[in-house]
Amino acid sequence: MSGGIVYTETVVWSAPEQYMAEAPYQIAIVVLDEGGRVTGRIAGARVQIGDRVAFVERRQEFPVFQKSL
Repeated sequence: MSGGIVYTETVVWSAPEQYMAEAPYQIAIVVLDEGGRVTGRIAGARVQIGDRVAFVERRQEFPVFQKSL
């Protein structure tokens, strides 16, 4: 997984119990460069629809992306 474009995004303010300590956090659906879509967490600066993001790592079962410069 390399990166892609943000299709949609939201900020989670009221998280499930296991993620409460991390709230608020942003998640996004990313249209991957290699095809398909995936839901992942956003690290660092907030993203908007249409922003390019790069894959950073996997945390637990979730891919993590950050805004590309």
